[in-house]
Amino acid sequence: MGDNNNYDYFNEYGLCPSWALSLGYMGVAAGAVLSNWGSAWGTWKAGVSLLNTGIRHPGSVMKNVIPIVMAGVIGIYGLIVAVILGGNIPSPTVGTNVNVYSIYTGMAHLSAGLCCGLSGLAAGGCIGIIGDYGVRSVGYRTSNISVVFSTDKGGGFDGEEEGAGGGGDENKLFVGMLIMLIFSEALALYGLIVALIVSQHSYPCE
Repeated sequence: MGDNNNYDYFNEYGLCPSWALSLGYMGVAAGAVLSNWGSAWGTWKAGVSLLNTGIRHPGSVMKNVIPIVMAGVIGIYGLIVAVILGGNIPSPTVGTNVNVYSIYTGMAHLSAGLCCGLSGLAAGGCIGIIGDYGVRSVGYRTSNISVVFSTDKGGGFDGEEEGAGGGGDENKLFVGMLIMLIFSEALALYGLIVALIVSQHSYPCE
């Protein structure tokens, strides 16, 4: 009888309380919601600039859609982690209603979800801002518009300065933007890798 009381006390106040499940499900929610938040943020910022640039130069729309695609991939990272974490959260034992999910496992799953979610949020914002300015800059150069403000011609944009007429410079801008986008996407990938490793840490309650 005493052993049963000690077991119940260990489950409720030790490593396996009934509320430990909430930690795991918070990790699932954090991984999915924060990653989708970053994906939506990046898509919004880059998408507005893409449509704005497409009015003046429709031919560059398909090439400049890359930031939107890369922002959308971040949501997939969060989906992968959320599905893995959700599948590793066991239900209480049928009949006895004994919790078999420990605080250690719950904190590991919460950390994994936050790691992937916050990394995706930061990467999505970075991709959105880079895509915003990058798409606009490529569109300006393609349309032979200089964004250098002229002071000797009464103000306004000066399209007559050296290098203001495009001449392939938009390709250099596009390559630079693409490199920055790749390293921004890598931030979310780092969070995904760490989340997958941490999600394997567990301590079963038996």
